[in-house]
Amino acid sequence: MQWKTRIDVAASPDALWKVVAEVERWPEFIATMRRVEPLDDRELGPGSVVLIAQPRMPVLRWRITEWTPGRSFTWQSTSAGVTTTATHAVAPADGGSALTLGVGQTGFLAPLVGLLTGRQTRRYVEIEAMSTKSRAEESV
Repeated sequence: MQWKTRIDVAASPDALWKVVAEVERWPEFIATMRRVEPLDDRELGPGSVVLIAQPRMPVLRWRITEWTPGRSFTWQSTSAGVTTTATHAVAPADGGSALTLGVGQTGFLAPLVGLLTGRQTRRYVEIEAMSTKSRAEESV
């Protein structure tokens, strides 16, 4: 299962990246995030682990697998036969920037989990995109 959304943001890529990369602050402005807690004391990057609590979802550990400062990051979480991969990408766009968020699931239970949670996942991704856009535009 794959979900992706792209939204234009009236803020510079640098301003947008600052909002995207400060994951521990997401609960301040994203209603789908209750707690985002880095579990190690180092700067976020490949190998960093973050605990995320969301409404109506199990608390999950996410490990950053790719980190390109100013551009994108990817993290993964595995539980109950499903690996979920989420991407967050910032790119220049006409007079501002574009934010692309994606979620993909693999594993033998992915089709069932996608059927049961797909609608909620799509809604959460869209809320997260709109909330991130609003926060970045407020900083301009």
